[in-house]
Amino acid sequence: MVYPNGVKALHNINVNIDRGEFVFLVGASGAGKSTLVKLLCHEFLPSSGSIKIFGRDITRLRRREVPYLRRGIGVVFQDFRLLNNRTVWDNVAFALQVIGAPGREIRKRVPVALEMVGLAHKLKMKPLELSGGEQQRVCLARAIVNQPLLIIADEPTGNLDPNTSLGIMDILRSINIRGTTVIMATHDREIVNSLRQRVIALEAGRIIRDEWGGYY
Repeated sequence: MVYPNGVKALHNINVNIDRGEFVFLVGASGAGKSTLVKLLCHEFLPSSGSIKIFGRDITRLRRREVPYLRRGIGVVFQDFRLLNNRTVWDNVAFALQVIGAPGREIRKRVPVALEMVGLAHKLKMKPLELSGGEQQRVCLARAIVNQPLLIIADEPTGNLDPNTSLGIMDILRSINIRGTTVIMATHDREIVNSLRQRVIALEAGRIIRDEWGGYY
């Protein structure tokens, strides 16, 4: 992957992730983790090569097809990206509204997602009335409410204290156990070392290690 300014962010990346896996992307700042995450989310296209998700090469999608791809992907951001003028319920429901889900489906799915992340009792509150950990749980509920096959989490515990981070990881592991693939970019050495999942390490835009049951 080469940016317009000539910076080479990724070099000859070749990796296969099966459905149901839990994968950590690790590496120092500037290693290429965020670039890889953005490519998977179709935020931009690679300079060369292909990216297949759910068996489709997403580099060949027409613009009108991209929203359908994203229906199967839940994304969790480090900086939350919540709508601060809307309630917790509204933030989670928004993920369904943008894909045209009927009202009855929204009323059915939102409570289930909020229950999964332990926020069913705070559905009428707004994001700025919540703690950082609670806001991240809203992000998780928004990511899972559409029952995606894949969740991509970009530093979801980066701004959280250790205990809160463990709670977020418990939710992600629970979702993964139900069959959802999870790809998580992180700097959190303790979490990676404790969970012992597949670890893909990046350095200077290259994969330098790919191991199951690995350490940071």
